[in-house]
Amino acid sequence: MSLPSNVHVSTHPCLRAKLSQLRSHATNAKETRGLINDIATIVACEALGASLKTTQSGTDKSPLGYEYAVDTISPASISIVPILRSGLGMVDAVCSLLPSPVPIHHLGLYREKTTLDPVEYYNNLPYHRPTEANPTASGPCDLAIIVDPVIATGATACAAIDTLKDWGVHKIIMLSVLSSEHGLKRAAEEWSEGVEIWTGGCDKETDSKGMIKPGLGDVGDRLFLTLGK
Repeated sequence: MSLPSNVHVSTHPCLRAKLSQLRSHATNAKETRGLINDIATIVACEALGASLKTTQSGTDKSPLGYEYAVDTISPASISIVPILRSGLGMVDAVCSLLPSPVPIHHLGLYREKTTLDPVEYYNNLPYHRPTEANPTASGPCDLAIIVDPVIATGATACAAIDTLKDWGVHKIIMLSVLSSEHGLKRAAEEWSEGVEIWTGGCDKETDSKGMIKPGLGDVGDRLFLTLGK
């Protein structure tokens, strides 16, 4: 398949095997949570390994008293942005990799059933920027990591990217478990110079309801046992 240069599809053998397990209709909610966490960990390792850098910030001493240079990651200003609901299933994986806690800002987006257009129903990005009167206010971060298990039509991904771009972030990394080819292209072209997309797998098509074929089903329903709602 021909995908934009800012799209990266994992070829990790363990991820591919776990993705096959996740696809199965017989995989229960507990197994689904574990598999999504495992796949998100692998994808995040690949993405952060390629996107972050290390800088030295002083020295420390080992338990034997030897001095060593302290490595920290750059950029230092990072936020995780899960897309509700299913993005919550990937948050712990990303947090476990980062060396220090980072802010988590939630975006609530759903697809309108008829048009499949994204509708925002929740946004807790801190729009208050630092000023002389309020120097501790939280402004936009240097790097936002969007987590959403599925990029299907790409409409939700584009809406999230636009929101964060308007917020003022310098760069976006988007992590997903599975994507459609069309959805990846659409999301990657939304802000090509500022977005890198890393996904565990890519399927060719979506159906008339905007679901990936063969896909994973509704990941939010599978995670939270709300099938048949």
